[in-house]
Amino acid sequence: MADILLVDGYNVLGAWPELAAVKEDSLEHARDKLTDILAGYGAYKDYRVVIVFDAHAVSGAAARAETLPDGPEVVYTAEGETADSYIERLAYQLAHSGQGVYVVTSDRAEQFTVLGAGAWRISARELRLDVLAAEKEVRQGYAEADRHHRRHELDGRVGEEARKRLDALRRGL
Repeated sequence: MADILLVDGYNVLGAWPELAAVKEDSLEHARDKLTDILAGYGAYKDYRVVIVFDAHAVSGAAARAETLPDGPEVVYTAEGETADSYIERLAYQLAHSGQGVYVVTSDRAEQFTVLGAGAWRISARELRLDVLAAEKEVRQGYAEADRHHRRHELDGRVGEEARKRLDALRRGL
């Protein structure tokens, strides 16, 4: 059973410089970008990812959740419910069922609450560093794989004079 990564979406959007800049122009685009980043990260690390965005101050908002194909689950809380309270409740339930739970938030009070519930905490900054490291590992892995699949012919690595001498040796001249 894969560990679960519960992410306080707006907390991360505000903490990551590259997402905070996008958020200024389009909140929806910033949420989509975070979802895309965490979809790849979750797949690489074998996490089930749940991103929670709150509608605490949105009048008349109803709770809704959507699970993207091969991607994270995105939850929007109902009016009056914060992402913190949703995450804390879910972290408690999952941790007490024996599930490995990591909660991503930089909110100190929430960190202490989820630690008390039996989950691990990861700050938004720590997650960003781990995401960047994972992306680097993936790039290096592809570069290594590409290097192993290329042919290693001598012809492309020796000068013209050496090539002529080797050809003469091969022909027995």
